[in-house]
Amino acid sequence: MRDGFQPAVYILASQRNGTLYIGVTSNLCNRVAEHRHGMIPGFTRKYDVKTLVWFQYFDSMELAIAEEKRLKDWRRVWKLELIEKSNPEWRDLFAETCEI
Repeated sequence: MRDGFQPAVYILASQRNGTLYIGVTSNLCNRVAEHRHGMIPGFTRKYDVKTLVWFQYFDSMELAIAEEKRLKDWRRVWKLELIEKSNPEWRDLFAETCEI
């Protein structure tokens, strides 16, 4: 795991090819844990979106926010291709990324 305060963009999924959520954070593991435990009201809790399927670290929060905005503008098929490229099995990356 990287430094706990490394800016990152991440994608959560409800299931393979399911509902997607794109977010940005300064602490990936803590933020995904909050999603997983339903601590964040709104979209992810409502649609049970809590599987970490893709993420990328950045050197600054400004770069991470810019990438989050860019990805949110993408077509869904492009987002699915991005996930499939690095995680074709759609495995949950939380356990292997975050020391639990």
